[in-house]
Amino acid sequence: MTTIPTPDLPALLRHHGLRCTPSRLSALKLLSTSGSHLSSAEVSAELKRLGLPIDQTTVYRTLETLTDTGLAHAVHGPGPKRYGVASEPHHHTVCERCGEVGELPVEQLRETVERIAELAGLHVGAATSLLLYGRCARCSA
Repeated sequence: MTTIPTPDLPALLRHHGLRCTPSRLSALKLLSTSGSHLSSAEVSAELKRLGLPIDQTTVYRTLETLTDTGLAHAVHGPGPKRYGVASEPHHHTVCERCGEVGELPVEQLRETVERIAELAGLHVGAATSLLLYGRCARCSA
């Protein structure tokens, strides 16, 4: 998963019209550096492990706020919704068994997405996202 530089996170929050609260900054920093997509429970557990006692409800609301403003994105799959951030546009793969989320760079699937849009009669924009469900290598073994 691609990450965003963490020193600019307070400015990034303010740029998106958000106050730079400890919960927003901590959650965004964790998502920016984790290298994976995390559920709200995983974010909450990791923040507690780091000594930041933020309750589960605040974590969930924070993640939803970050998603609503475009600073994070949510991926639905089996199990809980998972959140991530990335500096580059990408599509997602989701394991139907374990819920693991992977990323596929947009450029690698540009022709495929264009063909799907053509077949479906869709007019897709820059924010188009493809979500591919299947079984990851670990669950297929």
